[in-house]
Amino acid sequence: MDKADEITLLYQITQILNQTSDLQKSLYNVLDLLSKTMNMLRGAITLLNPLSEEITIRVAHGISESARQRGVYKLGEGITGQVIQTGTAVAIAKISQERRFLNRTATRKADKDKEFSFICVPIKKEKQVIGALSVDRLYDSGYSLERGEKILSVVAAMIATQVIHLERIEIEKERLQAENDRLKAELEKKYRIKNIIGNSNKMREVYQMISQVAASNATVLIRGESGTGKELVATSIHFNSRRARNPFIKLNCAAIPANLIESELFGHEKGAFTGALHQKQGKFELADKGTIFLDEIGSIEPDVQTKLLRVLQEREFDRVGGTKTIRVDVRIIAATNRNLEQAVTDHLFRNDLYYRINVFPIYLPPLRERKTDILVLADFFLEKYARENNKTIVRFSTPAIDMMMGYHWPGNVRELENCIERAVLLCDDQVIHGYHLPPTLQTGKESNTLPSGSLESAVEHLEREMIIDALKHTRGNVSHAAKMLSTTVRIFSYKANKYHIDPRQYH
Repeated sequence: MDKADEITLLYQITQILNQTSDLQKSLYNVLDLLSKTMNMLRGAITLLNPLSEEITIRVAHGISESARQRGVYKLGEGITGQVIQTGTAVAIAKISQERRFLNRTATRKADKDKEFSFICVPIKKEKQVIGALSVDRLYDSGYSLERGEKILSVVAAMIATQVIHLERIEIEKERLQAENDRLKAELEKKYRIKNIIGNSNKMREVYQMISQVAASNATVLIRGESGTGKELVATSIHFNSRRARNPFIKLNCAAIPANLIESELFGHEKGAFTGALHQKQGKFELADKGTIFLDEIGSIEPDVQTKLLRVLQEREFDRVGGTKTIRVDVRIIAATNRNLEQAVTDHLFRNDLYYRINVFPIYLPPLRERKTDILVLADFFLEKYARENNKTIVRFSTPAIDMMMGYHWPGNVRELENCIERAVLLCDDQVIHGYHLPPTLQTGKESNTLPSGSLESAVEHLEREMIIDALKHTRGNVSHAAKMLSTTVRIFSYKANKYHIDPRQYH
């Protein structure tokens, strides 16, 4: 190659680097050009990971994908590792006579009867070596390795900016992958079956059913009133299944307008309807290899139910306005608080779709049917919101407990959580009292928790509550309890006797 050819080569490389913003493609095109002009059989651009000090092939020419993945070196290992470690180029006339040459990609075994030369030059970011450019060519006694090394050094300097950007992308991709893995691990930990709160017999049955169905691909229908935790159960099923590392896509069917639900589920093509300016992937497509959770499935319109049935049966669908059939591998978990059987009778829900989703039903009992879980849940939410609000609140007063146990909780666990959060915000003591709870618990007819009548009876109720709390705190010690309430032992004992409170019960 004469000087005119060298200038032409460098000019063509400049054009390649300016043609596209795709770093991988432009670097590959550079290697392709070197192959044609320098008789290069194989070429590679390697990058050093500064965290692991591992060197990998990022762009290759004449090397298979499997061979590229084998080309991993430690800093200082082999010719490439030494070039990156020292920052000094190396040119070898005959690689068969060089012990340092590892041939880790095993690309030269097929050409064992041929002799090759090898040139490797560092790629630098200012004075720091970030990678290397290396080439193989058939041995030619008349070829000047020194001249080839200088040309490659110039090329390495020209592509350094692209390689620097590629390095940043790889480091950021690795960081995001690590963060993604961490978040997935946290989700799996958070949604373990044992993390669902409740130890009543009915909830134990729910845990058993989750354990039985999670490992399968069966369609699950979760039934129960609003606020019972249907989404939590669906999430637990997914993160305890073999699909846990794949997408978990949620869609509240009741929250989407009827004219948009089909587009949300199946996606649409550009121009499919007014406002469809771009192609859009639907939830089913996004959930491929994972799980889709269709909350409030009973609210879907009959015409969309037909298309949903096709997905359940065939695992395929068409985008709105599209002609291409898309196949997906998706597990379906549905939930509803409606009476689907009545909806089928009223011709509001397709019976064939009902039987398709009702493969493995799980019924979540309302909170009023599992009273023993109320205090367990209340303690959990108390600890959660006290920690979030940097408050030290240790317990509920007896009247507050009575109010919670006597209430019928139409909003179930969600309503209980909201009540405890409100109580924590209002509380400036270490104890949640009855007056910290919402008025629905304090004055509702169903709860029947506050005394009615005169001011005198209300005062007596408050006195009784304070005496019981003081005795609990002092473990039945009357003297300490009286001191705690800033009164005398005689008055305290008189009041306790008046309200039929026996201090010995709190020893």
